[in-house]
Amino acid sequence: MLRLSRAARLALPVLALAVAGCAGSVPQGSPPKVAKIPSTKLSPDALSQALLALQADYVNLYKEVAPSVVQISTSQDLGSGIIFNTEGDIVTNNHVANGQKSFTVTLSNGKTYTGTLVNTFAGDDLAVIRISAPGLHPATFADSSQLQVGDIVMAIGNPLGYQSSATDGIVSAVGRTVSEPNGVTLPDVIQTSAPINPGNSGGALVDLQGQVVGIPTLAALDPQLGSSQAPGIGFAIPRNVVTKIAGQIVKYGKVVSSGRAFIGVDVEQVTNSQGQPAGVLVVKVTRTAASQAGLKAQDVITSINGTATPSVQDLTDALAALNPGQTVKLAVTEPNGTKITVSLSLGELPAGSG
Repeated sequence: MLRLSRAARLALPVLALAVAGCAGSVPQGSPPKVAKIPSTKLSPDALSQALLALQADYVNLYKEVAPSVVQISTSQDLGSGIIFNTEGDIVTNNHVANGQKSFTVTLSNGKTYTGTLVNTFAGDDLAVIRISAPGLHPATFADSSQLQVGDIVMAIGNPLGYQSSATDGIVSAVGRTVSEPNGVTLPDVIQTSAPINPGNSGGALVDLQGQVVGIPTLAALDPQLGSSQAPGIGFAIPRNVVTKIAGQIVKYGKVVSSGRAFIGVDVEQVTNSQGQPAGVLVVKVTRTAASQAGLKAQDVITSINGTATPSVQDLTDALAALNPGQTVKLAVTEPNGTKITVSLSLGELPAGSG
C-alpha cells in the first residue's frame, strides 16, 4: 500500500514512478494503428493571445484567493489555513493544530494575530481556529462533487514557510481513500498533480473560478524508494467534507454528525507466529448495538462484508467506504477458536474519534 506523509511536516523527500511496458505485441513489420485526432490550428498571434489570456486568469485567480489563505504557526509546526467567514473562523488540518490551543496566524498582508482553537475532528483531519481581525476576506467554495479528472487547479499555501506561494496542476483522480501516518483514514479525497510541500497543509486548492475545491493535506510516499515524497501525487480533503465538518464546529462548537461509519469497538492488532497481521482484536465494546449483535472483548475480526481485515488499517479503510446505518457482516473468530458471522448495523463515528 502506498504510504503517505503529512504535508505540514518539514522533512518530506521525493519519489520516482516507473511506467510498465505496453501489454500485448504487434507483429513485426506491422506499425501500430494510431487514431487520428482532429486538431484546431491557431496562428502564432492567436496562440500568443490564448496563452496570455490563460496567464491573466492565473494572475487574477491568485489575487482573488491569496487574501483568504493564512499562515498558522505553533511552537512545533507551520501550516496554512483558509478564512471561513468574516467572524474570524479559519479552517485547517487537525495535524496543523497538532493538539495546540493557541496559534500565531499571519494574514497575506503580513499582519499577525493570536488564534485560539475552536475544536477539531480527527476523523477527517480538520480543525477550526478563531481570530479577531477586521476586514477579513473569506474564501468562496465550489461544489467538489462536480470535479472532473483534468480540471485545472492551483494550490495556495505556505510551503516551507514561503508565505502565499502558489503551485498549479490538474485533478488527477477523485474518490481516493488514503491513510495518514497516524492511522486516520480519509475517504473520497482529491488527488492532484499540483505540488504539495511541507507547510501547504490546511491551505487552499482552488479552481479557475477562484473557488476552493479542497484542502491540501497529504503527499504520497513510495516505501521502495526510502519513503521519499512523490512529485505530482498529492491529496486534498474535498470542499464538501470541509464545509460540512467546519460548519458544524463553527455553529455548535463540535461535530454533531460526522457521516462516518463506526462499529463501536476499541481494537488492537493481532499478529501470527511470523509477526504478520492476522486480524483485529476487540479490546472493548463501546456501543450497545455492537454488543447486542454478539461482538465481545477478545473476539478477532477477520473480514467485513467479505473484505479481509488482517490489520487495523485494513478495517479502517473498509469502514471508510461504508455508511452509518448500513448492515454489514463481520467474520469473527471467538477466543475458543470458533468462527462465527456477526451481522450488525453500523453506527456513526462520534466527535473526538479518529
